[in-house]
Amino acid sequence: MLNKEKLECLSELVDTSCISSEEFVECLDKGIEMLFYIEENTFDRKEIQNVVFAIRSVIKALKKN
Repeated sequence: MLNKEKLECLSELVDTSCISSEEFVECLDKGIEMLFYIEENTFDRKEIQNVVFAIRSVIKALKKN
């Protein structure tokens, strides 16, 4: 369960990212899909980098405090 501080960090993360919250959620969802189905030429490099950025950002936010 996330405490109030971690929820605020996640909210701030989405608010300050370069993409909308809907795009952020879509990026994380795509990351899950990638982990299951990744094969050569399935996703382009930029899509994978965006997913990595989103996952790292969530991890950093959750590790705060």
